[in-house]
Amino acid sequence: MIELLLHNPLLLLFVVIGIGYPLGHLRVAGSSLGVAAVLFVGIAIGALHPDLKLPEIIYLLGLVLFVYTLGLSSGPAFFRSFGPRGLKSNLLVLGMLALGLGLTLAAQRLLGLRPTLAGGLFAGSLTNTPALAAQLELLKLRAPNNPQALADPVVGYSITYPLGVIGVLLAIALVQRVWKVDYQAEARRTSEPGSGNEPLETRVVKVLRAHEESLGTLMQRHHWDVVFGRHQRGEEVDIADLSTLLAPGDLLTVVGPTQELDEVTEGLGELSHEPLAHDRSVLDYRRMFVSNPEVVGRRLAELDLPGRFGAVATRLRRGDVDMLAQEHTVLEPGDRIRVLARRDRLDEVSRFFGDSYRAISEIDILSFSLGLALGLLLGAVPIPLPGGVDLKLGFAGGPLVVALVLGWLGRTGRFVWSLPYSANLTLRQAGLVMFLAGVGTRSGYAFVSTLTQGGGLALLAAGGVITFTVALSTLILGHKVLGIPMSVLTGLLGGLHTQPAVLGFALEQTKNDLPNVGYTTVYPLATVSKIILAQVLLAMLM
Repeated sequence: MIELLLHNPLLLLFVVIGIGYPLGHLRVAGSSLGVAAVLFVGIAIGALHPDLKLPEIIYLLGLVLFVYTLGLSSGPAFFRSFGPRGLKSNLLVLGMLALGLGLTLAAQRLLGLRPTLAGGLFAGSLTNTPALAAQLELLKLRAPNNPQALADPVVGYSITYPLGVIGVLLAIALVQRVWKVDYQAEARRTSEPGSGNEPLETRVVKVLRAHEESLGTLMQRHHWDVVFGRHQRGEEVDIADLSTLLAPGDLLTVVGPTQELDEVTEGLGELSHEPLAHDRSVLDYRRMFVSNPEVVGRRLAELDLPGRFGAVATRLRRGDVDMLAQEHTVLEPGDRIRVLARRDRLDEVSRFFGDSYRAISEIDILSFSLGLALGLLLGAVPIPLPGGVDLKLGFAGGPLVVALVLGWLGRTGRFVWSLPYSANLTLRQAGLVMFLAGVGTRSGYAFVSTLTQGGGLALLAAGGVITFTVALSTLILGHKVLGIPMSVLTGLLGGLHTQPAVLGFALEQTKNDLPNVGYTTVYPLATVSKIILAQVLLAMLM
């Protein structure tokens, strides 16, 4: 069997995924590894033979696909995070990386490690391959004829890397069990209005008094985060116009979260049980797919649905999440938008949005490839640092930074950068399992062989202590002191370790997308900081 796997790397890939993926769904003491189980199966199979490892291109392709699709979907949230919360998160990451550096220096002195071995210990316990690569580039300049110096970082990295992943997962599992974290309740508390984390309702409100201000002015003054649909006065039913002056007896359908609907009801009048929301005789609604490239990446306000069709969009479904369709909402391919209009105009509105399921199942190969190429080029550009050292963002940092920017832009002229939700999720998952299988098989044999050598257990223990201490300190300080929600914090911890396996585990535990926000908020800074600190560590010790 080993001989067969040695000569069939694709078979090896799918054996690792085929065993690891179902194992990840097994629950032990209420927790499961999720997709991270693929990594550990890869380590176990890779340990069977020194050549039983996947080609590097599989690992790199998986890494690039994962970080690029993640960046595209998280770009808007990433740039919104540059407020007090984002600053707080990144300062926490810098503090924890400084803690990791200090613990590494302490372990080097306590165990009498060679400086180059301590460099690998730092990169492995914080699971950062670009940091290891930066150390090797530095050593090629400073010790070009010393094979031991070039081998040491790889040995330290290979021993500590697996525990660098396991230690973080254990810290998350321990904390969420001890604190009895309710991720669903936390997601509801953390949700921003209209973000989709709050359930939406439709309510009929009866106006009890005249208002001198228009409906739109009332919304702005009271900060109502809702969408108005139908407006009935007497027997006449029409689309609610934001310029409308309300009169006593008017009926309005309002869509929004419960708390917002309560405020609107109190501000305008009282709850009505009239069946206005279900009356489809004059106005009708339809959910339609957003597949027309001309509307993708544009704000709803730009489309002017009231002026163009006498219609209003009330809700938008993205993946499994319902959110309010507001003027600032940017449409993405694959969104399902609910539009209210006169019955005879619904087909016209449907054609405008595209409403093609087949179209949203495809991706724009040109923009996707161009975005990836830009990311890889950025990752290859050397960035000079003081001391004559060059920094490269690499295969992970370059595509992620470009994807964050492109995801935030949405579109540039004729280029639509965002992907349909389902396509993004599929590519992201495929990239993640390829990455995990590649890393696991490529480090499995080195992990076992170097572990059995003299000093291997001590190095392993030191790496485990560094990883677990940094992870546990991050969770305690972040949640108990800084008040960061655990759903966000678990993703932030994955970003601190620049570790997709941790993010996959966090998403599995929380069952929401909040870990993505934490991950993308700190990942770029964490990547660059670890690359710099890894070289600073060697410079200090050598």
